[in-house]
Amino acid sequence: LGSNPAGAGNQRVVRRQKRMADFPDVCSVAAKLRNTLIQYYNTEDDEWRMIKTSKNTTIWRKPSEEFNGYLYKTQGIVEDVANRIVDHIRPGPYRLHWDSLMTTMDVVEEFEENCCVMRYTTAGQLWNIIAPREFVDFSYTTDHEDGLLSCGISLVYGEVRPSFVRGFNHPCGWFCIPLKEDPGHSLLTGFIQTDLRGMLPQAAVDTAMASTLMTFYSDLKKALKA
Repeated sequence: LGSNPAGAGNQRVVRRQKRMADFPDVCSVAAKLRNTLIQYYNTEDDEWRMIKTSKNTTIWRKPSEEFNGYLYKTQGIVEDVANRIVDHIRPGPYRLHWDSLMTTMDVVEEFEENCCVMRYTTAGQLWNIIAPREFVDFSYTTDHEDGLLSCGISLVYGEVRPSFVRGFNHPCGWFCIPLKEDPGHSLLTGFIQTDLRGMLPQAAVDTAMASTLMTFYSDLKKALKA
């Protein structure tokens, strides 16, 4: 029999629909994710160990309860209003233009209530000791206190692109809260716990995470001033 491009296309569509049909209830996933991030946000200071600090940004870590790695906390003041900052962080037209680690980003499914599924790739790090990674994440943005929370978690979704390693983000997110004394500045607090997978020494992962988070803040600040 000859090839059937139309039939093959239909099969691809069916597979994609089935994957999304198997996706759990969006509202329950979003609520659980939000509650997990708030739990991280309320973790006592003495549970964190500081690993890196600069003039405007500090990074801490603690053992993750999700996998055999670390949950990183990072915090710094950013000169802008919360809405504009979060618009640059969450999936959308801005992120790919300023985030130097991200090489591609596609929103593959959109839901109501500020939820979507995004597929993105990251550049190699530490002279390619850490090879390029691919992630597929569920993303959710919502109000929190006087500001916003944009959070995400990886999904098992689709096939891995050639020459990439599929990483996995356990619950992660960014709280952006305007300063009461100066609403034109916001306190940006992030929680990141990424399983890069592959045979990587923990020291390399720690170095890469600290460097990546510092660069994230500096890249974001430059983009907001542009």
